[in-house]
Amino acid sequence: MSETVSIAISDLVRDNIKRLQPFSSARSEYKGAAHIMLDANEMPEDNGHNRYPDPTHAELRALLADQQGTAIERIVLGNGSDELIDMIMRTFGRPGVDVVRYIRPTFGMYGVYADVNDLAKETVDLDADFDLDVDQVLHNQTSHNKLLFLCSPNNPTGNLLSADRIQQVLQGWKGIVVMDEAYIEFAERESLITQLDAYPHLIVLQTFSKAKGAAGLRIGAAYASQEICSYLLKVKPPYNISVHSQQRAMEILSRPDHLQQIADTLVSERKKMAQALAQVAGIEKIYPSDANFILMRCTDHSGLYAHLVGRGIVIRDRSKLMGCERCLRVTVGTLAENQALITSVNEYYA
Repeated sequence: MSETVSIAISDLVRDNIKRLQPFSSARSEYKGAAHIMLDANEMPEDNGHNRYPDPTHAELRALLADQQGTAIERIVLGNGSDELIDMIMRTFGRPGVDVVRYIRPTFGMYGVYADVNDLAKETVDLDADFDLDVDQVLHNQTSHNKLLFLCSPNNPTGNLLSADRIQQVLQGWKGIVVMDEAYIEFAERESLITQLDAYPHLIVLQTFSKAKGAAGLRIGAAYASQEICSYLLKVKPPYNISVHSQQRAMEILSRPDHLQQIADTLVSERKKMAQALAQVAGIEKIYPSDANFILMRCTDHSGLYAHLVGRGIVIRDRSKLMGCERCLRVTVGTLAENQALITSVNEYYA
């Protein structure tokens, strides 16, 4: 096993972020138990949403820390993982100077936020099995390669990246590694949150939008070293998650057995859907999936897509992505929705 590269996180952070004095509300500074709140120019009438939300998300972070077996100081919450991706790039990437490297095909927002933050983009193609080419991922690193984004299970391919290859990348990458685990609850693998002590340059992203069934709340979580989190908190908007979203997220987390049951059901339905679609003559390949969706390569994919839309079934055409030629991505829905999809696919290829 090769030795992990030695990294000073502070050397990767933008100088202006290190100097930044973040906004601080009087409420976050006050440590006592107050009953008259005259600090934030809010309306005094208690209508359930007249007060600003807790800018520290203390209760929600504490519950997440307990469930994940980590410390609250190692968690930063964002308005969805999208905001966290943006915050990470703004913390470490110097506009017009630094580089974001990411695999392809993968989640499109890594490239979008690189463009938003005026960061150069470098992509590394996954191999024929949609797995990491470690040599290419680690190839030709310079001091400008501040950020590497990986996604496992990957979107849109659905597969887990090989654990040993991830480890090799973590040992050899000289900047920040961001592992997006949006679909990890559907996979039979432990989260990399358990590896934060071993890899202090690692950031793990998770979300409430998938297995927790709360895409409408817009909550994402970044898990990292206390040092990295301290820099991200400088960049975080003070009131980025609403009162109602924080409250509802607490309610969702209070039913872990229910969440697990839903995830198990979706995995079971995913397997049934994959088996049924694999029997259709026009479906050339069903790719292995560890997520809540299936990627399938089809003959006449554009015709099938149009046929499904005509039946009121919306899926995702991924055929323009590298390695995904003629591919459509299908989310696992309810039993009735899945059956309607299978019936419509069979109807088209009959």
